[in-house]
Amino acid sequence: MTEPTPATPDTPSTPFHDLDDYVALPRTSGLTLSPDGTRLVTAVATLDPDRTKYVTALWEVDPAGVRPARRLTRSATGESGAAFLPDGSLLFGSARPDPDAGSDEGADGAVPLLWQLPADGGEARVVAKRPGGVGGVAVARDAGTVVVSSDTHPSSVDEESEEKKRKDRKEAKVAAILHERYPVRFWDHDLGPAFPRLFAGALAEGETPLDDPVVELRDLTPDAARALELADHDVAPDGSTVVTMWNVPERGGFRHALAAVDVATGERRMLADDVGYEFENPRISPDGAAVAVVRSRRPTPDEPVDMNLAVISLADGSMRELTGDWDRWPSAARWTPDGTALIVVADENGRAPVYRIEVADGSITRLTADDYAYSDVVVAPDGATVYALRTSYAEPPAPVRLAADRADQESVRLPAPAPPPELPGSLTEIETTAGDGTRVRAWLALPAGASATSPAPLLLWIHGGPLGSWNSWSWRWNPWNAVARGYAVVLPDPALSTGYGLDFVRRGWGAWGAAPFTDLMAVTDATVARDDIDETRTAAMGGSFGGYMANWVAGQTDRFDAIVTHASLWALDQFGPTTDAAFHWEQEMSAEMAAAHSPHRHVDAITTPMLVIHGDKDYRVPIGEALRLWYEIASRAEGDDGEMPHKFLYFPDENHWVLTPQHAKVWYQTVLAFLDHHVLGKDWQPPALLG
Repeated sequence: MTEPTPATPDTPSTPFHDLDDYVALPRTSGLTLSPDGTRLVTAVATLDPDRTKYVTALWEVDPAGVRPARRLTRSATGESGAAFLPDGSLLFGSARPDPDAGSDEGADGAVPLLWQLPADGGEARVVAKRPGGVGGVAVARDAGTVVVSSDTHPSSVDEESEEKKRKDRKEAKVAAILHERYPVRFWDHDLGPAFPRLFAGALAEGETPLDDPVVELRDLTPDAARALELADHDVAPDGSTVVTMWNVPERGGFRHALAAVDVATGERRMLADDVGYEFENPRISPDGAAVAVVRSRRPTPDEPVDMNLAVISLADGSMRELTGDWDRWPSAARWTPDGTALIVVADENGRAPVYRIEVADGSITRLTADDYAYSDVVVAPDGATVYALRTSYAEPPAPVRLAADRADQESVRLPAPAPPPELPGSLTEIETTAGDGTRVRAWLALPAGASATSPAPLLLWIHGGPLGSWNSWSWRWNPWNAVARGYAVVLPDPALSTGYGLDFVRRGWGAWGAAPFTDLMAVTDATVARDDIDETRTAAMGGSFGGYMANWVAGQTDRFDAIVTHASLWALDQFGPTTDAAFHWEQEMSAEMAAAHSPHRHVDAITTPMLVIHGDKDYRVPIGEALRLWYEIASRAEGDDGEMPHKFLYFPDENHWVLTPQHAKVWYQTVLAFLDHHVLGKDWQPPALLG
């Protein structure tokens, strides 16, 4: 792996040595390409003047790699959801005030409006709005038809009735929601009382030169009810058809099917629906004849999920699998302009390369041969070039260019809005063999100066998911903040991790405390065997599923000096019915499996000091998990004088992730203070704002 020059210990100059500098680093996401291929747009989040929230602006990147990046938008609320119209103008969503609207626009609770930025760079203007805001912007490549989603109350029949419903609830100060189906919430927000619908329209000129062009939105799915929650959609190049994920109700939940909607009439037909599979991420072919989709076999407690890429005819719904024999899970499929191939990304061995899949025969070519993970793939209109965001634990996401048909290449970095930050150490790779003979690998972030004469204390960081991989940069779990303080951080991919094949997932399926745990211990053993690691000073930490594993580790071994558990599962019998999507949990874990692998059963064996962290707005792993964990370890550890080694960091207004800048800073401060105290023997010093 290409590594940046590490900072020396006596000259701490990287952004990771100061958390104020770290939270101020710009964060790049998303990528969209103009129809003529000359303009590449990305979003960059930066701190607001008060340093209390991130605000996203749109930036233009030169696809040729010659011109420096330039900023396109600027507002206090930020912009998102960029999409080009055929004329080269740019659509985006923003809750910024509309200068042509009344004084109420832009007030607290303002929703995103649809804005258009002319191709010549003039002033942006509002072209569409809905009472529930607009999102999910998709544009027909040739026709320019615009499709958006907007939350709408089920009883609303037009914009006026929707506005009245919202006004009546606001004036009456009613926030109550009457649910008639499960689920009732998702990740960090309540579902309802309004639900997504799809709307379509085209940019039309006004009657006089003084009239700005607008998009008159028509409701395509007035009967959608809850069918479009969490749904993704795409529109055909000629604007005639929208293909969308469609939730089909089942006992206690729903499954993702696929529906085709006629834009002119609103007529809807089911394109793909199978009780044994789910369909996601539809992308319509350039000729409008087919749709590429990720087809996922639904899991059972005995057999894991499996995903492949399929192509479905829009004429008759006939389907053909492209990757049924490929032991990887493709995502982010994008068609080449001639419709002969799909460009996808798939996790692979701690990376996420870009692949080309030929539609005719399903043959696969790996396009990238480096150590990076790719996302947000777009294909140039001539079909010769692919653009994407590239990342790894060596650098945050940045736009790059690569050839669309050349195997095993290295991508070319484009001039980005911000350079990659200097790192306080180096990144290397380790691997070992688990007890069953399976190869298990990890990334290891080492501080500058770690050596046999000055070994570094070790942090074992366990990823969430559990279906995931430590293959891309994380702002929330960034090892370099710990590395800057002298720790080595090992990032293993144990059983259940993606990118190693279905059998690797199967090793830990329904048995979270078995192979995933022994794999983690095997990687830890291999890491502490290095002469630049101090095996006498170690800690373990994880979030979500990683938090589950941290809890499990605490009850199985006392080898670590400290354990940090964030948003963690503690009592699996309690977690199952209270998580936001219990029906998914029931597909994956039987009651017997949950009982056998629940960490709370081993609470009496826990002797390691634990830092428990949880946000009250976490609906994926409800706060009850942390409350029960905290009581059960505290009641066993508290001394007569009220002292105990455990701590509980609670965020009343954060969710599964701690996202606001100053809370993220407090998170890192508390974690590092806890580790310094128990691993390095320093005095306990909580953050100034908490102590």
